[in-house]
Amino acid sequence: MRYLHTMVRVKDIDASLRFYCDGLGLYEQRRIDNDAGRFTLVFLAAPEDRDMATPTEALRGQAHVELTYNWPDETGAVEDYKGGRNFGHLAYEVDDIYALCQHLSDMGVVINRPPRDGAMAFVRSPDGISVELLQKGRPKPPAEPWVSMPNSGSW
Repeated sequence: MRYLHTMVRVKDIDASLRFYCDGLGLYEQRRIDNDAGRFTLVFLAAPEDRDMATPTEALRGQAHVELTYNWPDETGAVEDYKGGRNFGHLAYEVDDIYALCQHLSDMGVVINRPPRDGAMAFVRSPDGISVELLQKGRPKPPAEPWVSMPNSGSW
């Protein structure tokens, strides 16, 4: 058995790509637009996975997040997905948890569980998907403003 990907349904593909790519630093590896099924699939991977395999091998060998965007219906309505937390969360190891949390905060992303311990933080995507950020290697020394920052919402 081999882990392939996690599928996350999204309401706004542009807002989601801004969060996952511009915010978290993932990159788009592959996109499939299915006219008959009226959906778009976007496969994202972490930067350190970029050189691990050829594009064909990568589809089977890398961990991916698959963003699934179901196109609006004939009235223009998009389904409102509830309970994004039902499956748990996505988790990414990061080079500098403080720098990434600051970057996300500067983008207007709420840091639900700040990295007070220099090791772990939680944020949410525009669709309410909980994303855990884990410091690569040893935790960073506790630092402000994170040490004093309270939790916000749920993760």
